[in-house]
Amino acid sequence: MNHTDASKRVLVFTGGGTGGHIYPGLAVAAALEDICDCRIVWFGSKNGADRLVVERAGMEFREISSGKLRRYFSFKNFTDIFRIIAGFFSSATLLKKYRPALLFSKGGFVSVPPVMAAFLLRIPVFTHESDFSPGLATRINALFAKKIFTSYQQTASFFSKKYLARITVSGNPVRPRFYAANPENGRSFLGIGARERILLVLGGSQGASEINDLVETCLNEITKIFFVVHQAGPGTEERREARYARLPYIGEELPDILAASALALCRAGAGTIWECAAAGKPMVLVPLSGGSTRGDQIENAGFFEKKGAARVLVRPGAAELLETLKSLAENNERLTAMAAASAHIGTTRGAPIIARHITGQILEG
Repeated sequence: MNHTDASKRVLVFTGGGTGGHIYPGLAVAAALEDICDCRIVWFGSKNGADRLVVERAGMEFREISSGKLRRYFSFKNFTDIFRIIAGFFSSATLLKKYRPALLFSKGGFVSVPPVMAAFLLRIPVFTHESDFSPGLATRINALFAKKIFTSYQQTASFFSKKYLARITVSGNPVRPRFYAANPENGRSFLGIGARERILLVLGGSQGASEINDLVETCLNEITKIFFVVHQAGPGTEERREARYARLPYIGEELPDILAASALALCRAGAGTIWECAAAGKPMVLVPLSGGSTRGDQIENAGFFEKKGAARVLVRPGAAELLETLKSLAENNERLTAMAAASAHIGTTRGAPIIARHITGQILEG
């Protein structure tokens, strides 16, 4: 798409901080390309990898200042107030320049200043929440949003009644590549044959030390059951040996490797589990827990377990993890049922649903 065409309607996207906020937004952008002749500009944080991910997808990126919103006491809350204020004014300046038809927020702390600025400039705001319960940024953004998209039907119960008419259940947007992946390409990338049963280990784009340590502890036993492909996160060394491949990061090959896998062992971030659902894969989920999280991954994981698509292990020991993997490997009937349940969840394609609503807003405008 030629984003420099000034004659096209401008749509501003915002969000970031993690891939879980950016990649679903990119999925919506890809769906819009199919039905709308528009120019997308992304407002994101100047910190982290936000710019790299967005520009690699072929979209314009504009940096704005941002501060993190915390539910707990921290001296950084005081300094971040000024960053949020700066983000508001820089967003307002950019919005006046681009004069977009609407602003779509994918959440994260960076999205709040652009959403507030858009509302005050009378630019329609659309926002999406990936997790089972809304985070603080979404709760704030919902005050200004014309439409609130949620991944789960149950998420509506976390909002007061005045919001219900504005809520649409869309599922979580997933990039098209996960629906059209080729398992043969995944096996070719790994250099393994069709008979190898693959366990894909994902700790998220940044990795997860808890999962990495568990896998390392019982690796010899796991590789007797599966060929293990392990995305271990930045800072880890690539390592390949018999029935094990550890990679710091898996990029464009991830959908194909996931398609070739028999089972995924991962965190329960919304992006990861919905990508697994798009591929119809059973999951063993080790959600992030403890004081550093609001519990969103435990809630996400609980939904998938209740639907029969996953087994959930909260802070497991190596013995519990190994026993779970063994029991699933020995029960093909259960793995098949879990895969079917996962695929059923994945039939809700969030990106086209959201894109149609956005296009409707453009036509109304």
